[in-house]
Amino acid sequence: MRPPVTLAAVILIGLAPCLALGDEPSSALFRDDFERDLPTGWTFTDPAAWRIARTEEGGRALELFAASKYEPEVRSPLNIALIEGKEFGAFELRAKIRSTVKDYGHRDLCVILGHVDPSHFYYVHIAKEADPHAHSVFAVDGAPRVSIAESRTKGVEWGDGWHEVRVVREPESGLIEVYFDDMESPIMTAHDKRFAKGAVGLGSFDDRGMFDEVTIRAR
Repeated sequence: MRPPVTLAAVILIGLAPCLALGDEPSSALFRDDFERDLPTGWTFTDPAAWRIARTEEGGRALELFAASKYEPEVRSPLNIALIEGKEFGAFELRAKIRSTVKDYGHRDLCVILGHVDPSHFYYVHIAKEADPHAHSVFAVDGAPRVSIAESRTKGVEWGDGWHEVRVVREPESGLIEVYFDDMESPIMTAHDKRFAKGAVGLGSFDDRGMFDEVTIRAR
C-alpha cells in the first residue's frame, strides 16, 4: 500500500520546478532589490546624494545622483552607502552596477568591504583605465588609500548599460577577488588580513551611478 500524500509533500512538489540551484532565499545573508520608495536600510556619507530611482527597464535601483558633501579624514572614496547594522567576514557579493557619467580614465564605481570605521577599510575601485590610483583593490588604514592588488586588468568598458560585479572575500587567507561580467576570470586579486570583518557597501570615489540586485552569501 502506498503511503498517503501529505499537504506538505504536495506543496514541496509544486514548488520544486520553481527553484534553481543557488536561488534559495535562506542561503543569502543579505539581499536588496530596492523595490521601494526610500533608500532605507543603508547608511550614507551624504544621504542627500542618494535616492531610489526608476530604471529604464521599469524597475527601481539605488542611485548615486549627486556629489556627496563629505570630507574624509584620509584620502578615500567620497560617496559611500553601507548596509546598515551588519558586518560580514567571509562572503561573496553579487550586484548589478551602472555608471551614469561620461567616459574618462578614472570613470569608476566602488564596492566597500571590511569597513571598520571611516579611516579603516578596503574598497574595490572598478575604473575605465588602470593606474596607481584607479582600477585596483585599495586599503585605507589610517592614511591615504594604498593599492594592494597583486593582479589586475587594464580597465573595463562601462558603456551605458548594466554590468554584473562579483566580489569574494576570505579573511582567513586574506583573499579579495573581483569579477566584472565574466564570473570565471577575476579582473583583480589581492591578499590582506588587516580587516577580517566589517561593513559592506557600494559607492564611487567621485562619480555617479546606479546599483541593483545586491546579494551577499557566506563563503
